[in-house]
Amino acid sequence: MKNARGPLCSIDVGDRTVDTERIDDVLESFIGGRGVGTKLAHDRIPFDADPFGAENRLYFATGPMQHSTMSFTGRMSATAVSPLTDGLLSSNAGGFLSRNFTATGYGAVEITGESDELLVVHVTDDGVEFEEVPELEGAETTETCEYIADEHGLDAEHTVTIGPGGENLVRFASIMTSRERAFGRGGLGSVLGAKNVKAITFDGESTRDVEIPSMQMDVHREAAQSDHIMKEQGTTSVTEYANMVEALPTHYFSELSFDGVEGISGDAVAEKKYQKGTCSSCAFACKLPTRDEESGLETEGPEYETVMAFGSNSGVDDIVDVMQSNKLCDELGLDTISCGDAVAAYLESEDEFGNVELIHDLVEKIAHREGIGDTLAEGVDRFHDDLGVENWSVKGMEFPAHDGRTLHGQGLSFATSNRGADHMYAEFYPLEYPLVDAEKAFEKEGFDGKPPKVVEKENINAIKDSAVICKFSRDFLSEERFETLLEADYETLLETGGRIVTLERHFNNQRGFDRDDDALPYDLSDFQDALTEYYGERGWNDDGTVPAEQIGNASAGS
Repeated sequence: MKNARGPLCSIDVGDRTVDTERIDDVLESFIGGRGVGTKLAHDRIPFDADPFGAENRLYFATGPMQHSTMSFTGRMSATAVSPLTDGLLSSNAGGFLSRNFTATGYGAVEITGESDELLVVHVTDDGVEFEEVPELEGAETTETCEYIADEHGLDAEHTVTIGPGGENLVRFASIMTSRERAFGRGGLGSVLGAKNVKAITFDGESTRDVEIPSMQMDVHREAAQSDHIMKEQGTTSVTEYANMVEALPTHYFSELSFDGVEGISGDAVAEKKYQKGTCSSCAFACKLPTRDEESGLETEGPEYETVMAFGSNSGVDDIVDVMQSNKLCDELGLDTISCGDAVAAYLESEDEFGNVELIHDLVEKIAHREGIGDTLAEGVDRFHDDLGVENWSVKGMEFPAHDGRTLHGQGLSFATSNRGADHMYAEFYPLEYPLVDAEKAFEKEGFDGKPPKVVEKENINAIKDSAVICKFSRDFLSEERFETLLEADYETLLETGGRIVTLERHFNNQRGFDRDDDALPYDLSDFQDALTEYYGERGWNDDGTVPAEQIGNASAGS
């Protein structure tokens, strides 16, 4: 298989020490990105590590496709024990960081320890430098990026940073890059915050040589020539359709459609889009730089999940108000899905749906852990009893859109996901709306044939997250193209993806996760039978744990 290249750079921010070691066997067996991060984390983080403790380790990694010029490859992965879910979790972000990371020459970078002083860590092909930055305490994303640009001549495309949310250990704090792109889900921003790391920069001229098949140009050309609606509306293109089929969470998940959907639809977003937006080397250009001329507000997005969380789920029907919520989260370093759901839960408890001034005030309070914000910063799973609302989370992670009460396969995948309630882990919803050709589609209701497909989707998405390839490549990358790009047959790729999922599951099993955690806050007929079938497909025990004999094979890459 094709794989990323380069050694592991291990940075202890407490001792201010740097070590490098070869990880060729890990790269060859786990490709890059999420796979490499998962393997390293599984072997190097204690199973009982405190997510906020010095013993937790955060891994950044790219894959072989970041050495290409193909569309859909402007992404990279981060992995650590999540403060939100308490399990092993990988998150990936787009933008322009990944190729600056590969230019350092490292295959992966590990951040461990805990600094006494607020730091910016500078990683280059010449070494690592530690810069104490007490003046950046409490700084928002733009301020930090401007400081690094002014002091070091590195723009936001070289930088990952946290906002006040990460510094204040909000459990769903993001790591921001390229200013408006986020390693969003799972609170990895607060892992950096606990280590007292404000930002990390990556720069160099030592990109490793990875030969990518020429077929990459076919994908790139087709992405450029496509007239896909996502080029105009991004993921919000599905908003009104999801509403029509009753899969759009509304008023803190109490309803499945929203009367005010027109005001937050894909058309509403497209009206505010003022230029094209993309990620590194990508001709698909599905990002959404938006501007409200009347107020002067500029942001990127909101994407569909943000429209749900701060729009329909919060009772807001004006896209400009959602844009403002999106902007606040980017500047403060907060996951828009978890933050929006936490806000919606509070609105439910106070009967204040649609109160935009309150919503924006709550986002600020969450980031700074002020007043009720200190409670909401813990996440729905931890505060729902205090507010007297239902616990809309799986494994501690708040729900996105694509509601599983309507799309039952997506519901199953919310439950089985090692990340918790995450729509991209298996990404089953396109098969049920459907957004695919009829021969690939499933009926929305029921579980016939779905557990094996959830397994397949989880496995191939683990490969995409390791390669690293954007999930929106789904219309452009066939099984045959995956085989060509990664120089492995499709079954081998699925087996490799399955090993990554198994290592995640085993790590979480050691932290106490089992079948009881693969649960939904609503009833679906035959769900337990489908869950048992899913475990059978994976060869796992009926209690949701991994058999001992699987661990050695998964870890060894065989």
